[in-house]
This record gives sequence, structure tokens and C-alpha cells, in this order.
Amino acid sequence: MALHFDRNEFDARKDRLVIEMAERKLDALLLFAQESMYWLTGYDTFGFCFFQCLILGADGQMTLMTRSADLRQARHTSTIENIVVWTDRDGVNPAVELRNLLNDMDLLGCQIGVEYDTHGLTAFNGRRVDEQLQTFGKISDASGIVSRLRLLKSPAEIKKVERAAALADDAFDAALPLIKQGGDEAAILAAMQGAIFAGGGDYPANEFIIGSGTDALLCRYKSGRRKLTKNDQLTLEWAGVYHHYHAAMMRTVLVGKATKRHQELYEAAHAALMAVEQAMIPGNTFGDVFDAHARVMEEHGLTRHRLNACGYSLGARFTPSWMDMPMFYSGNPEQIAPDMTLFAHMIIMDSDTDTAMTLGRTYLTTSTQPKALSRHDLDLIVR
Repeated sequence: MALHFDRNEFDARKDRLVIEMAERKLDALLLFAQESMYWLTGYDTFGFCFFQCLILGADGQMTLMTRSADLRQARHTSTIENIVVWTDRDGVNPAVELRNLLNDMDLLGCQIGVEYDTHGLTAFNGRRVDEQLQTFGKISDASGIVSRLRLLKSPAEIKKVERAAALADDAFDAALPLIKQGGDEAAILAAMQGAIFAGGGDYPANEFIIGSGTDALLCRYKSGRRKLTKNDQLTLEWAGVYHHYHAAMMRTVLVGKATKRHQELYEAAHAALMAVEQAMIPGNTFGDVFDAHARVMEEHGLTRHRLNACGYSLGARFTPSWMDMPMFYSGNPEQIAPDMTLFAHMIIMDSDTDTAMTLGRTYLTTSTQPKALSRHDLDLIVR
């Protein structure tokens, strides 16, 4: 069996979740998020894009309903002992089989929480689940229960994130010698991902972002590569990943020379990140962190060039995104607490002058100021 944590760790997580269920008077919890299944049991797959459900009873008993392709996967990577396979066939409705399974578990008429807010349960399948369960029991939305528990990291999880952060630094070290006039984005990307794989890391939950020239103003991945010119700008957003735990970084690196506008935007980004660090302390909220970022951007006259969020929680995530809730955005009341792993990114995209500037890294929150997990400094890099 390939488990990345001790059994005691998984037992403690399950105990916390069962207590949460009791407080909400839930007899069973239907988990559809792959992150929830991985956190609770170690179950590791990409088969969640098809219908599968992990049922947790109030007594702590677990049953996984999945496809035959994931039967051995679940046995090998998780603590789950009871696995039920639904059969792929024309016209099958796995929600019917889920209802039958719940009936066999004597849950008819019980309080059942459903994890709706996940890419592991499509709208199509969610409607089918509702159709089958609306007269079966008392159904409620339990989407946030596990994600809130996942927000605070255990000592064992923090070690995973710290290893991921070291791999992120390794990736940047591999990229820097290739960032120069004539440098190929394809070679840069290959070096970064290769460094993470060579260090024992994993695929990220979403693609690395790489873009130069005008494309440096994009903060999403797109296909297509180019070579760097004499005076250029390259925006990178990437994450070191270890046992699915992510530590993200973001930088805009300049080739040739820094323009006056680049320097102005860098100074604003650096000042904003320092303000965010000061705000990322217990007693403040995620909204307070965003407000610190927004104030600096406004002071520099950059409000219309910034984004409406400046970071988010990180942890063990699966495709299509490594972003986790909660996020740093206006009014978010979630409290900062110790042992969170949070990514703060300062993203300034000036479309008027085609000038990009970004600066970001992952932090571990403490009882006081947050700890930056990257060994790299924040100086403006001109190659």
C-alpha cells in the first residue's frame, strides 16, 4: 500500500471530520472532491472526472463507489477497505446505484450531506444525484466541511509543502540560465518541469504559466511558444509539487534592460507584497490582506491595472486548478490562523504600454509574521 502519511494521521483527520458531521447532525457525508478523498484516505487518482463517491458514515465507516479502472488504484493508495464498483454500460445511471448502495447501508430517511462544490461532481451528475436522493433522505449542501479542515495544515503536511517549495526554487534555478536573448520558452518550460520531476515531485494541478512579449500580460496558460528577443519580458507562474502539495511562485523576468515603466511597476509590486506580509497575521482576515494590496496599488495609481484577488490557500490539489479556497479578495471574512500555506501574488498588467510585472511566493502562517518558503529573494531580475 502506497500511503504518504502515517495511519495515525488519517485516523486523526477522520475523527475531526466525524466530529464536524455530528455537530451538523449528519448521518452520512457523500464526498465527490478528489482533494477530500485524498486528504481523508490517501486515495490518489485522476478517475474523479467520472462518477465516483466516497461515503462516510457517522460511525466512521467508509465506502467508495467507483469504476473498475480505479478499483486497484483505491486499494493500493488508500485506507479504504470497502470498495463498490459500478459497471460501465450503455444507459447506466450511477446515481441510481448510489441510491441503492445508501439503501443497503440503512440510510433511508437519514440526514445526508452532499459535497456539491467540486469539479468531481459535474452539473449533469449532480442533477442525477438530486433526482435520486430528493425523496430518499434529508439532503443538505456540505461542500465546505472538508475544505475548511484542509485549510489548517498538520506538521506532516507542512513538511510536504516545504519540500514542494524547495522544488519550486529548483525549477526557477533551472530556468534562469535559459532566460536570455534567443532563449526558447519551450526549453525554459521543459527545464522547470524537469527539475521538479528529477527532484521527486509531481505534475501540477494546472499548467505552468509562461508568456513573453505581449503574452507576458496573460495570467493563464495558453499553447504556443516563442523565443525571447533582445529586450523582452517573461512572466512565469509555477509550483513545486510534492505528493500533490503545491508551493507556487510568480515572477516577471526582464531581458536586456528594465524600462522606466517596468521599474515603476516592480516597486509597486514589491511594496504591495511587503504590505501583504504585514497583514498576513492572526487576527486579520483574508479580506484585510487583499485590502493591504489594494491600498498600495491605489497609492501608485495602478488600481485599474491590478486584479480583484491577490492570492489564495494552497495544499494538496488535483486538476484543473491548484488554487484553493479561501482567496484574498475584498470583504472575505475568513480569519488568518497559524499553519496555513498561502500564496500571495502581485500581478500588474499595464495594457496601455504592454508592460507586465508580477511578484509572488508561498508563505506558512505563524502566530506572528508569515514565513516565506522560497530561498529566492525578491529583487528585480534583469538578464
